[in-house]
Amino acid sequence: MESKSGKSLFELLRDFEARSIAHDVSSSTQRDSESNWDGVVFRLGEHRLTIGITDVDEILPLPQSTPVPGSQEWLIGMANVRGNLVTIVDLGWFLFGSRTPITARTRLILTRLQGRYLGLIVDEVFGQRHFNRNDLTPEDEPAEALQGLVKDHFPQGEEIWGRFRINELMTESRFLDGSA
Repeated sequence: MESKSGKSLFELLRDFEARSIAHDVSSSTQRDSESNWDGVVFRLGEHRLTIGITDVDEILPLPQSTPVPGSQEWLIGMANVRGNLVTIVDLGWFLFGSRTPITARTRLILTRLQGRYLGLIVDEVFGQRHFNRNDLTPEDEPAEALQGLVKDHFPQGEEIWGRFRINELMTESRFLDGSA
């Protein structure tokens, strides 16, 4: 059986297959994923920050917590989140020295420290954003409290999102030693 173009159906299918293989979507998808950086964007005081999506387990409203005697004030306490024990830290209080105001928008970013759950209180979470790695620019003068934690940023329209390096936070001795 022949098509209107005079080619057999088998030849048409072979031609279609050849064009499909030549188009190889997986290589363009791989290039896109290599140039993209996915993050959760949030506000901490007046700072707009992003944390790598792979560093975030979950985003939650603030759970009830139990204080830990003898700990720093910014270490709010421990909470039970679906059967998991989570250490709750007020990130703004730790970095800037003042308690994060608790509002309807306040959220807990759940991450892990040495395999254990850690919840970071932030003012607000805006969701997930896709950034292009080529847009990443060095941070000229991060706020003193963010030095070492925000070394670069993603400009996006009128917004500038500092890339928060959670791994740097988790190596700070002052953070790791939450005792008073």
